[in-house]
Amino acid sequence: MNQILSLSTAQGYWLLAIYGIFMIAITYFFAHSRKFNTAQGFLLAERDVSWWLGATSIAASWVWAPALFVSVQSAYQQGLPGIFWFTVPNIIALMLYIWLAPKIREKLPYGYTLPQYIAHRLESEKVHKMYLFPYFFYQLMAVTVQLFAGGGLVSFLTGIPFINAMIIMAGIVLIYSVISGLGAAIVTDFVQFALIVVGIIVVVPWTIATAGGAGMLDAGLGGISGNFRNIFDPGVAFSFGIVTAIGLIAGAISDQQYWQRAFAIKKENLVPSFLFGALMFGIVPIALSLLGFLAANSSLGVALPAGLDPSMIGVVTVGHFLPVWAIGLFVIMLLSALFSTLDSGLNAIASLYVTDVMKRSDQEKAILEKSDRKEILSADEQRIQQNLNVRSIREARIAMIVITILGLLVALAAKFIPGFGLQHLWWIFNTIAACVVVPTVLSLYWSRLDARGVFWGVLVAFVVGVPLFIYGNVINNSTWIVGASLFIIAVSTGFCLLMPRKTPSTV
Repeated sequence: MNQILSLSTAQGYWLLAIYGIFMIAITYFFAHSRKFNTAQGFLLAERDVSWWLGATSIAASWVWAPALFVSVQSAYQQGLPGIFWFTVPNIIALMLYIWLAPKIREKLPYGYTLPQYIAHRLESEKVHKMYLFPYFFYQLMAVTVQLFAGGGLVSFLTGIPFINAMIIMAGIVLIYSVISGLGAAIVTDFVQFALIVVGIIVVVPWTIATAGGAGMLDAGLGGISGNFRNIFDPGVAFSFGIVTAIGLIAGAISDQQYWQRAFAIKKENLVPSFLFGALMFGIVPIALSLLGFLAANSSLGVALPAGLDPSMIGVVTVGHFLPVWAIGLFVIMLLSALFSTLDSGLNAIASLYVTDVMKRSDQEKAILEKSDRKEILSADEQRIQQNLNVRSIREARIAMIVITILGLLVALAAKFIPGFGLQHLWWIFNTIAACVVVPTVLSLYWSRLDARGVFWGVLVAFVVGVPLFIYGNVINNSTWIVGASLFIIAVSTGFCLLMPRKTPSTV
């Protein structure tokens, strides 16, 4: 089969419409059965999430555009070491929450966000505001990347204009997210992860069988060049592995989506949720990498169309071998993964805005904490709490709308930057996240951490390290890229260690 099959534009619109109606209906029925009309309910699902829903939500939220597209691209371009250095750090990044999540619940039992904890721990408004930049930026980029990748996918396979595809995707997710907040995201995550698994089980083995069987994988294990069969290839480890590992681990630790789940999942369920979530996630990139190995087998004739981003090679491979209806199933699987992270990003930004930006009086803060602890409120306190809940949910929904519009604009701008692709977006926002990863971990485990060290370490990492990293990508120099990543980690760590508190913190 030489021609890459695709859906018609009309079929593409119908597919998006049916999928969107299905997700909105699930959320609508969930909202009626369990209506969240408090800030804690809308932002944290009443802190009552079970381990299995938590695990699937964690896995589905981490299966975003890089896991779908960069994983296949890594296998295609860099063979076995490429997928190794992509998958293993991804799993480790989530598993770190086995220790981090219980720790933050111990220190801030009724918290909402990581920046809120930093303000509580370091007692510095200046550091708190500095933390908000990478945390807000990370969610903006999370929304942007899902729309960028999803818009490109739908446009390529259906002919729907790129901007139309992005607007439809954004609209669907926004509608069901504003209905009931994090609770909706967790329920849809479960359904979406099930669709991802079904898609993988059907599409990947079928593609391999149509291509000639498992024997066709062997010729592609070294990537398109055939030079990368050693899983510990030092060149790949240096140019791709180090940056990817730092970016993924930093990205997970600097992602409010997972701190939000750390506060939402029942405390006794945190360890199994993150453990099984990490393992469930690992299935996805490993399975999809097989499509990259097939594409790398030159005898099969899979070719990337001119001008198409290499991250789309998995979609090209499926389209090369399977009939149109199978392409539709594959699109549903990919949309499920993109939507699960997109709605998580909207909920994360809502929690950040309501908790860390929205103004509350000291009285309102005290009442909110009493309410979170399930303490009895007076009639006057109940009235204040009700008004606060209405205002919090309204502001959360507004934040979701604003970040969606901004994400659309950034994704549209990225589309028209020559030579700029998904992998570049992914690396840049993970590098910004790396600026705060070490201070975050130290804040949980080192009582001598001081606000001064965090401030100067993060500031230098932002001002010096990030521009060096971007420059390294512009000139495509691996030494500059790796050096900048290591500099960011080193300088943020160094200032924290060189400027400790004189007396240990009791927080």
